[in-house]
Amino acid sequence: MRRAALAAAVLVLTSSTASAQLRAVVYAAGFDEPVAFVQDPSDPGTQFVVEQAGLIRAIRDGAVQSTPFLDIRGVVLAGGERGLLGLAFPPDYATSGRFYVNFTRSPDGHTVIARFRRSSNPLVAEASSRFDLTWSTGIAFIPQPFANHNGGCVVFGPDGFLYIGMGDGGSGDDPQNFAQRTDQLLGKILRIDVSVPDGNSQGFVVPAGNAGFPRPEIWSLGWRNPWKFSFDDPGRGGTGAMVVGDVGQGAFEEIDYEPAGRSGRNYGWRNREGAHNNVATIPPQILPLVDPIFEYTHAVGQSISGGFVYRGSTMPTDRGRYFFADFVARRVWSIALTVNVSTGEATASNLVEHTQELGGAAGVGNVSGFGVDASGELYLINYSAGSILRLTRGPATPSNLRIIR
Repeated sequence: MRRAALAAAVLVLTSSTASAQLRAVVYAAGFDEPVAFVQDPSDPGTQFVVEQAGLIRAIRDGAVQSTPFLDIRGVVLAGGERGLLGLAFPPDYATSGRFYVNFTRSPDGHTVIARFRRSSNPLVAEASSRFDLTWSTGIAFIPQPFANHNGGCVVFGPDGFLYIGMGDGGSGDDPQNFAQRTDQLLGKILRIDVSVPDGNSQGFVVPAGNAGFPRPEIWSLGWRNPWKFSFDDPGRGGTGAMVVGDVGQGAFEEIDYEPAGRSGRNYGWRNREGAHNNVATIPPQILPLVDPIFEYTHAVGQSISGGFVYRGSTMPTDRGRYFFADFVARRVWSIALTVNVSTGEATASNLVEHTQELGGAAGVGNVSGFGVDASGELYLINYSAGSILRLTRGPATPSNLRIIR
């Protein structure tokens, strides 16, 4: 018995260990169809989780709060691709208390971008403070002709302005060519300045530097369904570029890269799907068309969930890599980005799949998106399991075990 125990001890002590692999650690759970994980810019210990049905739940120091931050289930039309889809806090949130949500309203499913304000309790918002932004169309919503392709992502950029992702309005192949039409807000990414007084009737002004189209809110066009975009954080050494996951039609999913400050670009839909010709019966609104930096076919996955360029500190080998996922295929990857210092454009290389090391398809589930905390660390949103997973690197299972005596 003593000899066996000694051999076992020597076995463990002399084994070689494989290099650290990516791991997913449950950070918080118990959510119902979460679609966004957003850091509170005024408190490093607080994050918020958006549930599709119309709830926003607060996490404080890792503990999910029992009282919702915001409950607007009564005014949200949820189900399928509809629901409460986005949340964004402005840079001045600590003093203004304002925040913004993107939802499809009940009963007609039209998109509303609404401003709210937190209460005296920073973990609870004032539902009665709702103010719906009014667009250049003269109405306080963006009409949605079909139930799908609502976009939903809202993010404040490094410039302090609010960026809003709008899908093409749904159906297939954008039947009314909304994504190419500059008199329409659908199929666009919009940019607005919301730092206006409460009495401003629109709730925003159009900042200088937008594309100058008939709908002045338009920043870029040619999007099918931009399901999550983010900015490469310049405060952590990033370029300030916008990186977008745009959901494809029947053949290709794509990742698009936009250097900081480049308004007016046309990303091609519906004339192009990915880097490939699609419906060309009507010429593009403007040229050139900007091709994605990366695409994959529907033999690989069917619905991309855009992510983040990692700029945290706990996974140094991943710094500068862009993480993304496929909702349907339940797969997670990252790619390296090489930025041309002259043009600011990027190329993608070194695709790495992380699904198996994160526990396989069952472990990652249907990934509806990603998030980052106050330190730039990366989190994955498991929609199907209702959990938030923190990504980290740790030692793998020991390998090449051998007994030396």
